[in-house]
Amino acid sequence: MTSLGTNRGPYSIDSMVVSHRDAAITTILNSEPFDNLVKNISEAYDYEIGYIPEGYEHRPDLISNLFYGTPGNWWLLMIVNNIEDPFEGFYINQRILIPKL
Repeated sequence: MTSLGTNRGPYSIDSMVVSHRDAAITTILNSEPFDNLVKNISEAYDYEIGYIPEGYEHRPDLISNLFYGTPGNWWLLMIVNNIEDPFEGFYINQRILIPKL
């Protein structure tokens, strides 16, 4: 995986602070590195194939925990599998792409 920032977490993108409703919010969304990652997601990672086991349907957090040992990568599973709403995807025995981190 290409390094996209100085952070060394699972997504390696530097965060930025933005103001929203008079509060400081730390985010990676709508940043150039994040937008580039999303546009080039098929080239950013190597993938393996996974299948949703019973009891994990509609739960990207549990699927992330199963494959990565942390629920924090739920958003990555949704992006690479083109799922906007977990209730519209992640069905039992569904074939999904699992990015190798």
